Parts: sequence; structure tokens; C-alpha cells
Amino acid sequence: MRKSIQSQVALAVVISLAGAVSFAQSSGEAIYKAKCAMCHGATGMADTNVGKAMKVKPVTDKTVKSSTAAQMIQATTNGSGAMKPFKDKLTDAQIKDSVTYFRSFIK
Repeated sequence: MRKSIQSQVALAVVISLAGAVSFAQSSGEAIYKAKCAMCHGATGMADTNVGKAMKVKPVTDKTVKSSTAAQMIQATTNGSGAMKPFKDKLTDAQIKDSVTYFRSFIK
């Protein structure tokens, strides 16, 4: 009986640690990597082949730097230029989280 309890506690610890590792990446970061990085680049520099072909502005561009979070959320939700809207692909919270992550590249 004691061995069974020890085994269950050990299993619970392993599961908890595995869960903690999976949450180490923020939801905004995960969404950005899955939906945005292919065009905007891993660090927002638009240095991917797709980003270059679509002439995506890097995060260092003055118009990008001066855009507010609300403007970026609006552009992501409804689309902007060649970027298609994400309103039917992501929730409002996911869009906000991915924009927050993207804005972390602005220096």
C-alpha cells in the first residue's frame, strides 16, 4: 500500500513538472510562432522568404514602432495590406496575446 502511494505521488510530480514545462512558453509566443512568424520572422524582422516577398515591414520600421497595440490588434483582426484577417481564425484574446508578444520586439 505504501509503495502504491509513493508511486502515485511520484507520478503526480512528473505530470506537474511536464505541465510546467509546456506552460513555459506564453500563449502569445506560441500563437505568434504558429501564425505570424512565417511572415513577420522569429524576432519581428520580417526576414523570412514570405515576409520579404510580401514586403512586410520589420519591427524596427518607424511606422511599426509608432503603431499602438490597439492599431495592431485592429490590423490583425481585420487584415492589413496583404495580411488576411485573423478574426475567424483566432479569438480576440489570442490576437491580443500575439500582438503583445510581437510588441515585445520593439525597442
